[in-house]
Parts: sequence; C-alpha cells; structure tokens
Amino acid sequence: MVVDPHPPIPHPPIEVPEGDSDPAPPRGRRDPANWTLAAGFAVVATIVGLIVLAWFVLYVTKGRFLKPTFESVASRMTERQVKVAGDFQFYFDIIDARFVADGLTISNPSWTTRPNFFEARHIATRIKTIPLIFGGERRADWLVLDGGKVDAEWDAQKRNSWTFGDPDKKGEPFRWPTIGRADVTNSEVRYIDPELQLRTDVKVGDIAAGDTRIDGKVPFTGTGTLRAKPFTMHGALLSPNSTVTFGRTNFEMHARSGPTYLDLNGTLPAATQIEGSDLNLKVRGPNVRLLFDFLGVAAPDTRTYLFTSKLTKVDGEWRFTRINGRYGASDLHGRMTISFPKDRLFLDAAFDSNLVDIIDVGPFIGYAPEALATKGVQAAVAQTGGTPRILPDAPLRIESIRAFDAHILYKVKDFRNPKFPISNVDLTFDLDKSLMKLSPFSFDIAGGHLASDISIDARVPAVVTDYDIRLSPTPMSKLLAGFGVQQAGTTGTIKARVQMKGTGDTLRDSLATSNGRIAIILPKGTFWTQYIQLSEFDLGVFVQKLLQDKLKKPVEINCGLLGFTVRDGVAAADPILIDTDKNVMTAKGGFSFKDESLDMSFRADAKKFSLFSGQSPVGIKGYFAQPGINVISPQLIARGGAAAALGVVASPLAAVLAFVDIGDAKAAACGPILAGAQASAMRTKSGKPRKDTGKVSENRKQAGDRKQPDKLGM
Repeated sequence: MVVDPHPPIPHPPIEVPEGDSDPAPPRGRRDPANWTLAAGFAVVATIVGLIVLAWFVLYVTKGRFLKPTFESVASRMTERQVKVAGDFQFYFDIIDARFVADGLTISNPSWTTRPNFFEARHIATRIKTIPLIFGGERRADWLVLDGGKVDAEWDAQKRNSWTFGDPDKKGEPFRWPTIGRADVTNSEVRYIDPELQLRTDVKVGDIAAGDTRIDGKVPFTGTGTLRAKPFTMHGALLSPNSTVTFGRTNFEMHARSGPTYLDLNGTLPAATQIEGSDLNLKVRGPNVRLLFDFLGVAAPDTRTYLFTSKLTKVDGEWRFTRINGRYGASDLHGRMTISFPKDRLFLDAAFDSNLVDIIDVGPFIGYAPEALATKGVQAAVAQTGGTPRILPDAPLRIESIRAFDAHILYKVKDFRNPKFPISNVDLTFDLDKSLMKLSPFSFDIAGGHLASDISIDARVPAVVTDYDIRLSPTPMSKLLAGFGVQQAGTTGTIKARVQMKGTGDTLRDSLATSNGRIAIILPKGTFWTQYIQLSEFDLGVFVQKLLQDKLKKPVEINCGLLGFTVRDGVAAADPILIDTDKNVMTAKGGFSFKDESLDMSFRADAKKFSLFSGQSPVGIKGYFAQPGINVISPQLIARGGAAAALGVVASPLAAVLAFVDIGDAKAAACGPILAGAQASAMRTKSGKPRKDTGKVSENRKQAGDRKQPDKLGM
C-alpha cells in the first residue's frame, strides 16, 4: 500500500451568517436591469454625441456643404427651381436655425409675367426651430434682406405665384411668417390681382444706406392702380429695440389718390403681422364715393368729408371702430366691418348722426350735393325735352352692387330742413346678391310717423322697385306750417299710403313705369290759412268775407280723400273728394310721372246758398318743378261774360245772378273716404252713389284697363 506523501489538509467549515441563507452569486453573472439601463445611457450618449458632432460640424463649416442638398430638396418640395448663386449657410445657432444665402432665386410658374417669384442679393434670418418642427407658427427672430424682389401675382383662374407645388392648383392665401425685427434695403414687391383690379409696385428699405442694421426704420414707397384709379403711398416700419423679441412694431402709412387722402399709424404685433394690430385711421376728401370706389362698393356722392377710426384685423375681418367725422354739414359716428365670407365682400355697419343737413341727403336719391348747397332747390331742376324735370335720373350702379353684400343700420336724431320737421330716422339697408331692401325705413315728421318698406331687385335684367310708404295721422298745422298754414285754429290731421311697383334703374324711370295706388286721407278737423275760402275755391264767399274783414273762422273738414290710381306712370284722380261744413270739393284729371306734368281741375259745390260763388273749376297746371294755379278758369270767365251781358240787357241785379250757387251739393259719406276707397265706392250721406266723382269706366279709362284694389289698407 502506497501512502500519499502530501495528504490534503482539511479546512474548517464555512460559517454562514445568521439570516443570510443564500450563498453569493457565482462570478461573471450580470443584473439584467443594470445592463439595460447602461445600454440605454450608451445609446443616448451616442445620439447626443452625434447631434453635438453634427451641430459642431455645421457650426464650424456654417453648413456650406449643404448647398447642393438644399437646392435639390427645396426644388423638389416646391416644384420650382431654387438656386443659390453665392454664399450659403445653414446651421444651428445654439437651438434656432440660422440661414444665409447670397443670390437666392425661386422661379415662378410659367403663367406669370416674370421669371422669378423671389430674388435676393443677400438674405439672412434666424428661424425658431421648435415651432417649425411641431407644425406651429412660422417665426423668425429677425430678418436681414438686401436687393430682394418679390413677384406676387394672381390670375383669372384663381392661381397665385406663392402657392407651391402643382402650378394649376388653386391659390391659397399668403401667410406671412411672423418676424420680430427686420432690416430691409433695396428691395421691391410687385402685387397683381385682376379680380380686385389692383396692381402695385412697392420699394422697401433705405435704398440710399444699404447697410445691414437689424434695428431701426424700414421705409417703403409705392405706386399702383386700383380699379383703374392711380395711387401713391409711403410709410415705414419702426422695429423694436434688439433686446425685445417679437415686440410690438410701430407702423405708419400715407396714401393718396387724386383728392382722396388716407393716413394710418399705430402698432403691429410684429413687423409682418397685421392680425391683432392697433391702428389709427384718418381719411378725407371731397366725396365719399371716390373712397368706396377703391373697394368696388357703391356709395352715394357726398360733400367734403373727414373721418377717423380705430382699425384692426381679427379672424380675417377688417374692423373699423369708433368712427367719428363729418360729411358736408352732417356728423357721422359708428362702426364698420369688412369681411370676405365665401370670397365675397360683405359690409356690416352701424352708423348714427346727431344732425343731418337735408342737402347732404340729396345724393342718396341722385341729386348733386354741391349744386344743392350753392343753388338750393333749383339745382334739382333739369330741362329735359324743353320741360322742367325734378325727379332724379342718376342710374343705379348695377355692376358695383353686384360685387358685394351689406347690412347697414343708420339712425339720425334730427334733420336740418326748412320745410318739414323730421327727426328719429331709422334705416335698415340690406343688400343680398343684388337685391336691395330699405326695410324698415321710418322717421318722425311734424308730430306724425312715416314708415316705409322699399325693395329694389337688380337680379333681373330690368330693375324692379316696390314702394310701400305709410304716413300715420299727422297734424296739418305742423306738416304745412312752412307753406302758410296757421297752427292756431288748425286741428285737422292727414294720413297717407303709397303702394306702387315700377321698372327701371333710375328713380325717374321707376316711377314713370309704375302701377299702384296713392291715397291721402283727411279725417275730421279744422283747417286755417290767411285765405280760408280760397282754400275751398269759393271765390264769391272769399271776396265777400275779405271785404267784410271776416276771414276769422277756419274751414271745418268732415273728411277728405285725395286718391289716385297709377297706371304706367300716369296717376288719375280716383277720387278726389273733400267734404267741408259748407262745400263738397271734387277734382278730375291727374298727373304723370313720365313727363312730370300736372293737369287737374278742382270744383267746389256749396251745400248752402252762396252769393258771388265762382262755382267753376280751378285748374292746377304745369309741372312738378313749376306748378301753376289757374283761378280764373275759362268757365268762370264765360260766366263773367254772361253776367256782363245780363247787366246790359237787364239790370245790375241780373248780373249778380250769374254768380249764385243754389247750394244743392250732397254731403259725403265719410266711411269710404276714410278707408281710401275708389270712386266707385263713394256715397252721399244718404247712401246713394255719388255722381260727381267720375264713373268707374271713366276712371279706368284715364288710368288704364287693369283692375285696381278697391282701397288701400290704412
């Protein structure tokens, strides 16, 4: 048996501490959580390192090596040719991207009139990177531009030069990037819009200096035409201090077109941002129409005007607030908003005036305001075909009203008017695709109230106008005070209604072709003038009372109606019937809107015996502009001749008999009169048909063959 000379030495047993039952893990085994965390940190560190390396490379090289890549990618994305002829830089200045290019050009679509949409001798800017990456607002801290040229064009197919991609794609509105501060020199912008009929060329920047200041003034000057009317403008952007990022920018502009001047100043949220601006506007000129012609909006002529307002742009709307000013001798205040819903101009306004001169209202119906101011009412009279005409013939500007829609409220507290006291005017004007409505159009007049609804339909080839005018009971003492009526002793009132429809693009043509009815009603009351009996056309009683100095008692009116049926612009009496305490007055004839002629004869029949009564018609002849009264009518002259003959062959007493009215006139039933009924419905007080107001066939022969309503709702 062989004995091992080196037997193993026994080791003492390893003692495990109490509470630790698991032995230590074998060597070489790793914790998975720690390994994953370490790997993640390694990846992040690698990415960060690569970014820092890329940033460092770009910062050191200024990204000049990216020039071919930029030209290729930009050309592919815009589907335009993008070139940089000189130096190019694109790198991250800390976080935001800095871009520099010399000789940058971006081509135009083939349909435009210039080869390039944009050119720049030098452009430098720093772009906010994070908003750009996440689809936010395009913002730049500052912009330096020298020798820039922008060609912004629209065409008739609604394409524009700044919508990149498919050249036949419908143009999108231009979105200016928000620029905090700008320094622009030797640059030009051209803008063409055939729909607005606008073409303008603007030079931007201090052309003389040519430096690259970031702070300071960016001036601009420009010329152009808008709707064939030339204009000039000049102004400046005053950028904020360089320590202020995206601060509010001062802005000013002055524009002129002939005698029309516009001044604009205030602040912009940023150099290129109009939305949310706070601007002050002042416009002045000889005629408001010339100002609104730039918008293609039809406006009436006015005398010299001056208006100021606050102006801002919010959600695509141009808002004019705190409007104050004057036109002619009238004041105006209110607000106005211009917007373009569905690419169609819409005007929403609310105006009010404390005092309006009646001369300034003339242009609203076609009269020249300056002529009215210098010549008075005679300026409204024009000779046409050898006859005086007073109805205006200014044509409706159909093409202008087709270009926009509107909703306008206008209130006037008082009118300066020498004849009729007018106040509290309330007008609502709506224009919807060539359909105009003045509804309601109302005002207080001489203690009464006139309300009307007028519509002018220019959607049809021949413009159609509907008139519905209503006068509530109005005291004649106030209404006719300017015409010699005495307020003391006159208690009578007057009410009226006009319903007509006519065709034509002028007020004159519309009335000359109109059909309808006119009714003027005189309820019971007294009427007093210096010539009382003359107002009843009872010449005999008038002379008798005049000689006895007894013209002291007013006329007692029981009821009266001046009714006219209008056919094709010709108004025939249907009927004219006034019942007083002494007489029954009737009239025949009428007037014409076609040539504005008057041809009526009034006759008064006494209810009681009247000595020296003319008992013969009194004629009203002439024209609207030059009416005349023929008191000594042919019938009266004939009766005077008969009296003279009787005096020769008989005695002076016989001559007097020729002027005697036996007083057999029948009192009128006031019911049909107060209802505005036609002649066929008139009755005597005993209920019998009247024979002195004309037969139905006679009235219709005068007015035409179409059937008329029996009465107007009064």
